[in-house]
Amino acid sequence: MTVTASARRKARHYAMQALYQWQMTGANLNAIEAEFHADNDMSKTDVAYFRELLHGVTKNLDEIEGAYSQYLDRNVEELDPVSRALLRMSTFEMKNRVDVPYKVVINEAVALAKKFGPTDAFKFINGILDKVAAKERSVEVKADKG
Repeated sequence: MTVTASARRKARHYAMQALYQWQMTGANLNAIEAEFHADNDMSKTDVAYFRELLHGVTKNLDEIEGAYSQYLDRNVEELDPVSRALLRMSTFEMKNRVDVPYKVVINEAVALAKKFGPTDAFKFINGILDKVAAKERSVEVKADKG
């Protein structure tokens, strides 16, 4: 399958939901992943990217939270679960997928926050991810503002 923007978008959508489920239930990751495959039509989804996000975030959680928690005005645990899942997933992308432009990572997170997050969560997510991008993707951000 050729990876399209919409296939990546679906992968992020499902990964955010799977991370949310993992955060709320503490269920086994492989069981959550299997459940998503059983319950959703994954034919138009970048399944490899979904898997990478889901497992990559949980495997590198301390490093990921360290990269964005310094910009928070509260503890990570005090974030609503949607914002926490989005910040974890997007920070993972910023740190590990330099092939994905930082603006795409932020725009996708903002879109998901608008759809699933509490009122105005998208503004909060945007602000935090701007700061993460400035640090993690400084060369790209500087070139962009150029």
